[in-house]
Amino acid sequence: MQSSLIIGYILAVFVGITLGLIGSGGSILSVPILVYVMAVEPVLATAYSLFVVGTTALIGGIQKAKQKLVDFKKVVLFGLPTILAVFLTRKLIVPTIPDIIFSASWFTLSKSVLIMVVFALVMIAASVRMIKPVSEKIGDGDTVVNYISIFFQGLFIGLVAGFVGAGGGFLIIPALLFMAKTPMKIAVGTSLFIVSVQSLIGFLGDIRPEQNLDWNLMLTFSAFSILGVFIGGFLSKKIEGAKLKKAFGWFVLAMGIYIIIKELLI
Repeated sequence: MQSSLIIGYILAVFVGITLGLIGSGGSILSVPILVYVMAVEPVLATAYSLFVVGTTALIGGIQKAKQKLVDFKKVVLFGLPTILAVFLTRKLIVPTIPDIIFSASWFTLSKSVLIMVVFALVMIAASVRMIKPVSEKIGDGDTVVNYISIFFQGLFIGLVAGFVGAGGGFLIIPALLFMAKTPMKIAVGTSLFIVSVQSLIGFLGDIRPEQNLDWNLMLTFSAFSILGVFIGGFLSKKIEGAKLKKAFGWFVLAMGIYIIIKELLI
């Protein structure tokens, strides 16, 4: 068990590197690491992931803000509906899902399996976004921003992020690019702030008397992840982001397929 913890903490560095480099993808790594390497129960792992990604993204967001790469008006615009949705999802929806959803002689669908399968589907959707090239010119025009669409997109992102314990950066960045007409570099910095606030608020929705949280594990994992975000910020000046994002997208796709096979077929 001790060796698994050490490996998990080392891998936590890569969670931060991913956030520092591309502004998303932290939870895509943190949940599988917590579940499959550190043997954390999936429902708890989604809670831990919200805390880890939230604190790490906050540090990364502050870095980007110092570089004037954060649009705080859009942080508020997206942040309010996503925070509302993720908090209500963690507080009201996730706790009401029964431990055994469906059972038959040939198959049993538990709450933990459902969360991991939905998470895997979100990973696959995110991988498509990462693999598909995004134009750097998006957001440079004067196209009118559709605020109503942004509000409902924010609610959807918060619902998904809250259910699977994800920060939602892989959904927020495309929304900032295509709906809020934000330049790519500013979208990454803005996404980090939105991810940090909604993740930490979502985590607050998980704090209940019956919830047994391992604060030592969360804080240690977060510390290694924060180290990674500084490394990622440094590497972002040396590595072409588009190529890295595409390579990471293929890795995420493979991981998503693996999780579905493991949870449903093995």
